[in-house]
Amino acid sequence: MSNADTQPPVVSFDASPDSYRHLALKFDGPIATIELRTAEDGGLVPGYDLKLNSYDLGVDIELHDAIQRLRFEHPEVRSVVITGGLDKVFCAGANIRMLAQSSHPWKVNFCKFTNETRNGIEDATENSGQTYLAAVNGTAAGGGYELALACDEILLIDDGSSAVSLPEVPLLAVLPGTGGLTRVVDKRKVRKDRADVFATRAEGMRGQTAVDWKLVDASIPRSKFADAVRERALARAETSHRPADARGVTLTPLSREVTADALEYSHVSARIDRASGWVEITVRGPADSPPADVAGIHAQGADYYPMAVTRELDDLILRLRTNELEAGTWVFRTEGDAAKLLAYSAQIAAHLDDWYVNEVRHFYKRMLKRLDVTSRSLIALVEPGSCFVGPFLELLLACDRQYMLDGIFNDADDADSQVAPTLVVTEVNFGAFPMGNGLSRLASRFWGDDEGLAAVRARIGEPIDAAEAEEIGLITYALDDIDWADDVRIALEERASMSPDALTGMEANHRFVGPETIESKIFARLTAWQNWIFIRPNAVGEEGALRKYGTGQKAVFDRRRV
Repeated sequence: MSNADTQPPVVSFDASPDSYRHLALKFDGPIATIELRTAEDGGLVPGYDLKLNSYDLGVDIELHDAIQRLRFEHPEVRSVVITGGLDKVFCAGANIRMLAQSSHPWKVNFCKFTNETRNGIEDATENSGQTYLAAVNGTAAGGGYELALACDEILLIDDGSSAVSLPEVPLLAVLPGTGGLTRVVDKRKVRKDRADVFATRAEGMRGQTAVDWKLVDASIPRSKFADAVRERALARAETSHRPADARGVTLTPLSREVTADALEYSHVSARIDRASGWVEITVRGPADSPPADVAGIHAQGADYYPMAVTRELDDLILRLRTNELEAGTWVFRTEGDAAKLLAYSAQIAAHLDDWYVNEVRHFYKRMLKRLDVTSRSLIALVEPGSCFVGPFLELLLACDRQYMLDGIFNDADDADSQVAPTLVVTEVNFGAFPMGNGLSRLASRFWGDDEGLAAVRARIGEPIDAAEAEEIGLITYALDDIDWADDVRIALEERASMSPDALTGMEANHRFVGPETIESKIFARLTAWQNWIFIRPNAVGEEGALRKYGTGQKAVFDRRRV
């Protein structure tokens, strides 16, 4: 099968428990269990079988959906157990046949989404009061062990054969693709020489050795395993702040119209210009004022504006970056009533002690992080009618460049009713939605310039026009009506003329300044190396390890270090 045959024309990220093929959700009071039992014949594309609980993008779409639903639909759940549904198999990791036959962009997008899903597990443990535990009931290899590493505790069955391993380097000539190397040393605190042995030992570690090396937290005999897992899950549940008597919010299906060149949601629109290589994305502000109180927020459920617009943006990002590979530039616009948007933002800030409001805030944070690590050029256009204020200012700050009209479009038919655009900075822009490096987008923008950051903070709550925004560094260029059309057009055409590979590397370097975190290492350092390794003949050539895996033949390596 050729690479061109392995990627379907359109990937949907829609899922729900009644459509799951690969996992099941089970509930026991405050404990939820995600049981992984992948359907061998359920691959997202033809050409491989999902044996031994291996996974592909389709499996991870279901896992992502389950994690989201547990956070929003089940406030009573305080701890989550991930385990395997097959005897002596927890998870064999990413399906090797799938990786071997997939195109390079497919592999990279797959790894990116699985990384985001595992980061979502850690985010739920840290911010939602839903602690994840891995009940490793059998072998956990590669991505299977990386799934366990995303959990706060790892309990390994001691049956004489079950082990944890990261066999990618010795067997496949690639790196563990979902943060294994980083989490072993930075999260599990495994000594680096032991980590070196572990990552080059295909059979991995089991039993007490795995405990001694800090690769797992406990090794438990089969006869006591189920009871021990439940005991630890209950202990973690007792420390949670989740409300036991709250009613969940149902994640109803998204309203979305897809045509050949556009995606239309209730609050978000995208128009795809494939000839030019860009997508125009418009995000509309709220039409109505926020509900009067928390009860009104819960009554609106998934239709609560901040929740609804976040779901739509998240879905759009995933669909565009997976299905529209050649649309390399995304142009962001906003439109709507800035005052109403700021009212919603203030409401969320005032009610973060409510579990649902807290979840909405963290979901918006995760959506922005997904945008940060998307390999596309991001351009913001600030025009009359824009509402880049408060939480929507984060969309502007996430972009690589920002162009703002200084004044109005004088020759437009509605010139008499136009108002020159302004930006509004609020307190949420100083840390409510941190990037993967732990900094706010403003702190990243003004890294090393404390005076510049202070100058922006001094303008909190004030409308800032184009000239002022350019002066204090919130935008790249303030353009008048005469220059606007030509300057924007030239910028977009110039971007489209450049190498997408070089742009991806450049943008990723510029977006993440300052300190490193586990998350930033995974998306910056790991992704950069894996991107390169995935095109090297040692991994994916005809004689490479991914191609030869399972054939009984040894890979042939170019032994030169590069």
